[in-house]
Amino acid sequence: MVDSGLIAIGAGLAVGLTGLASALAEKDIGSAAIGAMTENEKLFGKGLILTVIPETIVIFGLVVAILLWLNM
Repeated sequence: MVDSGLIAIGAGLAVGLTGLASALAEKDIGSAAIGAMTENEKLFGKGLILTVIPETIVIFGLVVAILLWLNM
């Protein structure tokens, strides 16, 4: 059986790296959405949806971490 310390490190990396990648994606999408909304206010809904989409990556990372934790 794998050492539970290594599983904990893997779970932490799964959440941490996906959170970092999501933050970088949201930064770029958010700034582009704000720029688009300054020219056309009707783009608020699309900008909001596009800003939230990268957050699903973190949810996938959390699911992987939970699955790793359950296999300890």
